[in-house]
Amino acid sequence: ICNMENIDPLALRTDYSIVVAPSQTLSSDEYNLLRSVSIKVIRHLGIIGTCNVQFALNSLSSEYYIMKVNVGLSHSSEFTSKATGYPLAYITAKLVLGLNLAELSNDITNTTCSCFDPSLDYVAIKVLRLNLSKSNQCSNEIETSMESAGEVMAIGRSFEEAFQQALRMVDKDITGFDPYSRTITDNELITPTDERVFLLATALYQGYTIEHIFELTKIDRWFLNKFESIIQFIIQCSHSSTVEDRTLLLEAQQLGFSHKQIAQYSHIDEDEVRASCEHYDN
Repeated sequence: ICNMENIDPLALRTDYSIVVAPSQTLSSDEYNLLRSVSIKVIRHLGIIGTCNVQFALNSLSSEYYIMKVNVGLSHSSEFTSKATGYPLAYITAKLVLGLNLAELSNDITNTTCSCFDPSLDYVAIKVLRLNLSKSNQCSNEIETSMESAGEVMAIGRSFEEAFQQALRMVDKDITGFDPYSRTITDNELITPTDERVFLLATALYQGYTIEHIFELTKIDRWFLNKFESIIQFIIQCSHSSTVEDRTLLLEAQQLGFSHKQIAQYSHIDEDEVRASCEHYDN
């Protein structure tokens, strides 16, 4: 139904990584390889209904490992249903009752059957809430015993737009992919914490190269390039004349910047940003 990808290859708990659907860095050959293997696994195990197969893939050699096979509805299933509009729980219940996909109608078109792969022309991103600041004695390093405090999902026309929207929904005090004002070190980037996303923003703002961050975190360069485009806009367009330029405002919105963010970096009032956007929209 849907392929998804972890942005941060966390070694301890992949469940805590930010997830994007559909996958952004897989080649056509890699996608078809993992898809065909997933189908073989499901048929071999005789699974009827919902199933999630999770892989670890070496993009340099196409070597892969099956990390887990989740049978039944899970958090991934919920994200998949919301991201694609495909009613996984409903279809699963019908399959258990003995019906097959060819007999079930597609609720989206009402003319075709449910045996199809949804096609997405947008990006969906899921982020877990990992609030470790409740106790002063609690380390913010991500560990296997941690429990999330919920999750959020955002949908956008571009990766950057969906990414920044998702971050804003994690906490009311977060405005987006904003760098810290302090200086960070390499060790902070190496250790996975609940602040890692904003440490990445800070590193890029400080001038870290994509190659250096890749060596420290192993986050795919495609994602790092997308992160860099957000930070570069902050660096180059942090002036009040940004709201007077229709092209810059459009670029800001495509990169997922909110009115509050634009006002913050342009050093003007948020109402002025909103008024400018409304003016150019008319």
